[in-house]
Amino acid sequence: MTIRRAAVLMIGLSLAACTPTVKLAGPPVTSPALADDAIVTADEMRLPLRAWTPSSEPWAVVIALHGFNDYGFAFDEPGKALAEHGIAVYAYDQRGFGAAPNRGYWAGETTMSADLSAAVRLIGARHPGKPLYLLGESMGGAVVMVTMARPDAPPVAGIILSAPAVWGRDSMGFLQRGALWFTSHAMPWLTLTGRGLNIMPSDNIEMLRRLSADPLIIKETRVDAIHGLCDLMDHAAEVGPLLHVPTLALYGDKDEVVPAEPTFRVFKALPKDPVPPVRAFYPNGYHMLLRDLQAKVVLDDIASWIRNRQAPLPSEADRHALDRLAEAAKD
Repeated sequence: MTIRRAAVLMIGLSLAACTPTVKLAGPPVTSPALADDAIVTADEMRLPLRAWTPSSEPWAVVIALHGFNDYGFAFDEPGKALAEHGIAVYAYDQRGFGAAPNRGYWAGETTMSADLSAAVRLIGARHPGKPLYLLGESMGGAVVMVTMARPDAPPVAGIILSAPAVWGRDSMGFLQRGALWFTSHAMPWLTLTGRGLNIMPSDNIEMLRRLSADPLIIKETRVDAIHGLCDLMDHAAEVGPLLHVPTLALYGDKDEVVPAEPTFRVFKALPKDPVPPVRAFYPNGYHMLLRDLQAKVVLDDIASWIRNRQAPLPSEADRHALDRLAEAAKD
């Protein structure tokens, strides 16, 4: 065997040994339960839970899922705003994020979907007879999508996708895909930061500064967690046609995180039953629509849609979406 062939073999064996780490749920040992400050999963993991409730009995309930490297407190201001509309909002730290177990490690799509389904059952039981909606931001939107595309999807009144993470590998360049695969298999423990990317996730600079100082925000990301996120985005980009549930899909024209092309493709593929989806595009919106400077506009639209899914949105962002999608179809 030549030295070159031996080196290739050694590299191959090393890559096989260094596969991405996924912290899946353990075997069930109890029934999921709802505590005051946490969702306790079947494998006895405590997922920190926050709630924003109106002063009187809520007329609707929202379970909100945060984005990648974020955590449930992301919905503090949105939760307060929706509570003023009479809507109760719950948000938990997903596994691997915030103060949840296995911080920094990817939990896997199946585990994340199972946790969401358990949350729907538990929180729905706390508010019997109230319509329950799912709100997913970025990665959270992708988790909502793949969960609701399952044959055993939990019963909800509708879903709200805020800039969902649908940037699948087929929308990435060859070098991006290759570099991600190599590093996630050769060096899954390697951590990366967002420094130097020159991406503007929001025009709310004060909010971004608070996030940079928040110790529960993950600043250095394991490459194998990014690999897991890409797997999730791949699947989310495919399941749009399977989302037979009332859907409000939101996107900002200034989003620099999730590109417009794959987002438009997914939004166009949403089915028209049981009711046509409502797509809303915001000319001044960035990726973090719910925390941008114009967040109130978006949150008022969400509350309006929850109350009456057939009514036009107050901001007319749904009309702007029709224009943008028509323009994209000509290109």
